[in-house]
Amino acid sequence: MYAAPPEIGTRVFTRLPQHLHFQGEPNAWVHATRPGQRLHSFLEGPSFDRDGNLYCVDVPHGRVFRISPAGEWTVALAYDGEPNGLKIHRDGRIFIADHRNGIMVFDPRGGAVTPLVTRVGLDRFRGCNDLFFAADGDLYFTDPGRSSLSDPTGRVYRFTSGGRLECLLANVPYPNGLVLNLEETQLNLAVSRANCIWRFLAHSETQPPMVGLFIQLSGGLAGPDGLALDEDGNLAIAHAQHGTVWLFSKYGEPLLRIRSCAGRAITNLAYGGPDRRTLFITEAETGSILAADMPVAGKRMFSHL
Repeated sequence: MYAAPPEIGTRVFTRLPQHLHFQGEPNAWVHATRPGQRLHSFLEGPSFDRDGNLYCVDVPHGRVFRISPAGEWTVALAYDGEPNGLKIHRDGRIFIADHRNGIMVFDPRGGAVTPLVTRVGLDRFRGCNDLFFAADGDLYFTDPGRSSLSDPTGRVYRFTSGGRLECLLANVPYPNGLVLNLEETQLNLAVSRANCIWRFLAHSETQPPMVGLFIQLSGGLAGPDGLALDEDGNLAIAHAQHGTVWLFSKYGEPLLRIRSCAGRAITNLAYGGPDRRTLFITEAETGSILAADMPVAGKRMFSHL
């Protein structure tokens, strides 16, 4: 075991304005995941475009928000879905991991949202969660559904740039956030219900690939959620319901604890700002975007262009 790492704080960059709070009745997603509650939003999936706008999703209410560098919110998309994760392609299209519909594509220039891949053969996905683009255009995404330690059947897929869908893992107790290492040889995977990070070769000669336990966390039912990488290969982990982001070295050594100044429902994170040294964090309990000043810049998402 390691000693507790040093701590740094956060600040509220912006908060969902009152006029954008959802006012309707709780829907099926809310009843299933937050029984007895009424949610004005549930923020997830932060990602920056080339102009410095931050996009994020509101899972239960089918909304994609665009937040300007000044912290101003607009609804970029409202549709019949449950957007859970979001990444922006190098051509500007926005790819959405939709819990209900599969992988969707939103064109912010024309406003259309269309399905990319919604089935595995004739079977529907269990409930897609998060996604990540490799430099070669391959798309990695997670499909946890309601998997857990008692039902370890969550899946991890790769949708190649050539249009081929490959199942990499099919035995995960709730696969969640994912990110490739700097060399793009290994995939880091947040396994929420086992409260840990798995690591395995992105392109393995054996199927299924050999998987290792990279980091073991502790706590209750909600474990690691979103992941992000910096230019030194350090891994930032959103620890859901713990009000914390952990920063680990590429060797699994704890470097920092970043504490929420708002609620405890830390869901996901993305590096941004002019020098990419600011970590922006979605906090779903209060509908806030938090910011933390980090020692190392985040990995440049469009560095391969």
